[in-house]
Amino acid sequence: MFSFKRFTIQQEKTAMKVGTDAVLLGAWTPIDHHPFSVLDIGAGTGILALMIAQRSAAEQIDALEIDENAYEQAVENFENSPWSDRLFCFHAGLDEFIEEPEEQYDLIVSNPPFYAEDYKTESQQRDLARFQDAMPFEELVEATDLLLSENGVFAVIIPFKEESKFIALAQEVDLFPIKITRVKGTAKSPIKRSLLAFSRSQSLQPEIDELVIEIERHVYTPDYKALTQDFYLKM
Repeated sequence: MFSFKRFTIQQEKTAMKVGTDAVLLGAWTPIDHHPFSVLDIGAGTGILALMIAQRSAAEQIDALEIDENAYEQAVENFENSPWSDRLFCFHAGLDEFIEEPEEQYDLIVSNPPFYAEDYKTESQQRDLARFQDAMPFEELVEATDLLLSENGVFAVIIPFKEESKFIALAQEVDLFPIKITRVKGTAKSPIKRSLLAFSRSQSLQPEIDELVIEIERHVYTPDYKALTQDFYLKM
């Protein structure tokens, strides 16, 4: 179990536990366009949908999860949250979900599986959650193009080394970066993650910045504290 200030995540059934990537994306995702409808692709425990529910007034927050155990866990976490009336989880793969898209979403978020390297672990469930072949970036981008509303925003967290490839994929379907934050563990460590937000309007220059998480072990930077303080109990 992982307790945040306003909700709790049960995670004993799922391979992927609450991690920094999801918290970063959930806290960082732009919502200043006031989304009415939200879709979390690859929900896991449901943490992203729950964070967006806390941060926004979105009335419809849907989540999509292919793994049965993770789906059951997300449903449980949604039902036990203060926003259960706004949250709904579909037990389906992305390919099934887009066969008959019923509507478009003002905000799409995803913390996709992204270990594209050739190794696998002993746990098939964990591999499904962690490895890119479960949901290739191409599939994610194409689905987003189908499901994103005209003025919608698509937000994702990926390895920094995949950033230029992912932006190029998005541009093929006329999705353009509006905000890029590159994340480092400490000031001296290499950039590890890229937080990317896209829209359909090709702005001249995306807003680009950098976020450092720690000054030293368990001593967090003011920027990281400011980003996550509405969620973490000890921030």
